[in-house]
Amino acid sequence: MKIIKFLLFILLLNVSLISCNYFKKPQLVKFNGKAQGSTYSVSYYDTENRNFQNEIDSLLNKFNSVFSIYDSSSMISKTNRNESVELNDWFKDVFNTSEHIYKETYGCFDPTVAPLVNAWGFGSKRADNVNQKEIDSLLKFVGFNKIKIKDNIIVKEDKRVMLDFNAIAQGFCSDVIGSFLESKKIRSYIVEIGGEIVTKGEKQDGSLWKVGIEKPAQNADDAQSIFQVANVKNKALSTSGNYRKYIEKNGKRYSHEIDPKTGYPEENNLLSVTVVADKCITADAYATAFMVMGLEKAFTFAQKTPELEAFFIFSDGNKGMQTKATKGFRAMMEE
Repeated sequence: MKIIKFLLFILLLNVSLISCNYFKKPQLVKFNGKAQGSTYSVSYYDTENRNFQNEIDSLLNKFNSVFSIYDSSSMISKTNRNESVELNDWFKDVFNTSEHIYKETYGCFDPTVAPLVNAWGFGSKRADNVNQKEIDSLLKFVGFNKIKIKDNIIVKEDKRVMLDFNAIAQGFCSDVIGSFLESKKIRSYIVEIGGEIVTKGEKQDGSLWKVGIEKPAQNADDAQSIFQVANVKNKALSTSGNYRKYIEKNGKRYSHEIDPKTGYPEENNLLSVTVVADKCITADAYATAFMVMGLEKAFTFAQKTPELEAFFIFSDGNKGMQTKATKGFRAMMEE
């Protein structure tokens, strides 16, 4: 009888502990830091009020060791130097997604644009001048069809082919941090790395996570201001624009968005594109591709692609701004 009473006591105690934990009010945990030449911020609700900043910082450092073109010891830097490097799952995921979007966008998204990015002064190497002859020579080894993975190793048609995953890796990094939080049983969060955003669930009061879309600035150092707010749930969001990162040559402004087909920075009336998708790796890549495509082609593409929603800010030719949005994105917009 005593044994039965003891077991019953243990059972009731466990039920009590589980009930207390179940009804414990989730606490908002927030922190931020620097990463990948930019900043990051993480917010989530946790009944145990745990802070995972150290673990996330460790993941961000590991991520740099794979994708940073500014780190000579990184995996991507070694492949660009044609060193034999066995690729990890992160690299292969980004590579395979890049290949898919390269094909879907008919080459408007192409990470092998790296030599042109360097030539224009936007990459790991700085260049003073660029001319048509140099561009023509570089275009000969630009094209994602010139590179592949075989037996976990990068294989190139030409050793001068280089990779730059800056237009997709940061989005993937946000996905990775989101997956880490979910592995810790976090069910409501927002992760932002350099403007690449992943959301899950709702805030404690039942409202959705709010994401501000920046108003395109006239100059790179202008103060930030919010142009539009989107309410986002269980989606990723990425914005690409031509107004913060550019160079000026002979009085002309050149965007950092390089058209892989012409070798020149894109020239159209688009100022920024915000893409919403299930994963940030996808949103990030398509945002870049849409800037290269231009407004009409990109808007048509987004409308025909069920897994994407998009919001476009463009110049009306008179120094004014106009917008265009897919139906799904309009539903997210805050009045």
